Amino acid sequence: MTDTLAQYSLIAIYSAMAVYLIAFVTFTLDLAKRSAAATAVPVPAVKAEAAGSGGTAVLEREAPPAPVAPKRNQRFERVAYALTIVAWLLHVAGTVLRGVAAHRVPWANMFEFTLTASAIVVGVFVVVQIWLNLRYLGAYITGFALIVLGFGTVGFYVDVVPLPPALQSYWLIIHVFVASLGTAFFALGAGLSVVQLLQARREAGRFPSAKFLDTLPDSTRLENLAYRVNLVGFVFWTFTLIAGAIWAEHAWGRYWGWDTKEVWTFIIWTIFAGYIHARATRGWRGSRSAWLAIIGFVAVMFNFTVVNLFFKGLHAYSGL
Repeated sequence: MTDTLAQYSLIAIYSAMAVYLIAFVTFTLDLAKRSAAATAVPVPAVKAEAAGSGGTAVLEREAPPAPVAPKRNQRFERVAYALTIVAWLLHVAGTVLRGVAAHRVPWANMFEFTLTASAIVVGVFVVVQIWLNLRYLGAYITGFALIVLGFGTVGFYVDVVPLPPALQSYWLIIHVFVASLGTAFFALGAGLSVVQLLQARREAGRFPSAKFLDTLPDSTRLENLAYRVNLVGFVFWTFTLIAGAIWAEHAWGRYWGWDTKEVWTFIIWTIFAGYIHARATRGWRGSRSAWLAIIGFVAVMFNFTVVNLFFKGLHAYSGL
């Protein structure tokens, strides 16, 4: 039964990857549609009177056409978002089936964590649409999910195995789930910061070819959105650090041991603490805050990949 459920889980994950790919292509087509050149609306002739020796002559001249934003067809965006939801449901189903097959939460090794973390990233993207329209990040999010799932299933698939003793704790559920939530918000924040940098360049007249940016919020709005999203991620990451220390005391008898994973978790916390502090008190605005947010997310991904795979320590099981 366990092997059967594990196989069904893989089928669901591969199906989700296929739908994510279609959604990614459709989101990309939507960006292409957004790049349509602004239409010019002809302005009626303006009459001007010129005084002459024999009276008054009426002259007509054409005023320069005023560009207006095109009425955008949102069909591709709606289809892509619907496909993303379908892919996410398949993704969640595959993750749950893996957990049922293992009789535990499905994030005990590198393969399972890629399933769960990427599902949470996409889930946060889907849920946040209730309050904010961030569908212009759809290509980024679906592409991210596709890469992470491919990375996990091709490189790190393992059969269902029992938990190591250190993971046999309810802190596994709390610590990893909250860390995944923090990662999801940092991923959104990084995406918004990238778009902010592009938008700022276009507003400065240095990126005229990226016409799709005309349909997106301005750089100041994008920066404020990124700050709010990263602030939520920072709260989750702070709890991750605290929960990890408590779990370490339960498992190994100390709160802090300078393990590589612990050090990098603290480095990430420090980067985002600096980002929030600098922006709030030092007046960091524009590209500096955007780059700091992007560096923070790069550190998160470094912690997830390089640290898990190439550094030895008490968290070595996370690279299984």
